[in-house]
Amino acid sequence: MNARVGIFGCWIDRVRMPEAVARVYDLIEREDDVCHYVVTPNVDHVVMLDHHRGLQQAYADASLILADGMPVVLASRLLRRGLPERITGTDLVGEMLAAAAGNGGLRVFLLGAGPGVAEQAAERIASKWPAVDVVGTYSPPFGFEKDAEENAHILQQIADCRPDVLIVGLGAPKQELWVHQHRHEIEARVALCVGAAIDFLAENKRRAPRWMQRAGLEWFHRMASEPKRLAGRYAHDAWQFPRLVWRELKSPREIPAPTPLPNATESEPAWEEEPAVEGSQL
Repeated sequence: MNARVGIFGCWIDRVRMPEAVARVYDLIEREDDVCHYVVTPNVDHVVMLDHHRGLQQAYADASLILADGMPVVLASRLLRRGLPERITGTDLVGEMLAAAAGNGGLRVFLLGAGPGVAEQAAERIASKWPAVDVVGTYSPPFGFEKDAEENAHILQQIADCRPDVLIVGLGAPKQELWVHQHRHEIEARVALCVGAAIDFLAENKRRAPRWMQRAGLEWFHRMASEPKRLAGRYAHDAWQFPRLVWRELKSPREIPAPTPLPNATESEPAWEEEPAVEGSQL
């Protein structure tokens, strides 16, 4: 199975977890002059994609797009473009790390989360997956994406460590925009844009119980855990998403074309259009 489903103005790969992991490891083996990257759309992403042109182009240029939100999967089935399953960014990271031993090891760099959190995640990774070498961590300061000097510093840190995989936990759409803008400069084979995954690896935040994940209720657990931060956003998304499903049923949106490669010059992304938020798990 190796097809993409056009839905909500983007392509989503019709894959199950084993194939997704294999696809990422295949990307690691490639020697291209670009950092391939993975994005994981949930309901919040879909709502932003409706009007955020920078995010639309970041999605168009992604190498692998996996449905993180169960409502996105269910909507695809309603629209007869059925996606086989939900693949969260956090689950993808866990499966990637677990597969490292069978793939000759894995070098990773953790970019994001609060101060000290990535270091905690690195310790837990070393304990649980000894075949994984966390070669670097960094928690960038607020507003770093608009600071050329800070961006150069981050890119140099990554270059010095030469990871196979850059795990990016900066929140959406910041992480997707940043990786897209710098994909020709990031010296890692693959970047995974995975929201709160670093916090979960560090056990700084707790995921929903498995039964809630399987039932598509992880969003409820996240909202109950952080109501002040998430309730307003989830209410907005719950209002907008059915409208987008209805519109998709009546008249599917045009999907942007990928940027031609090579592409040495990148326009600045519209950082001000949306605040950066963590993966919503919707």
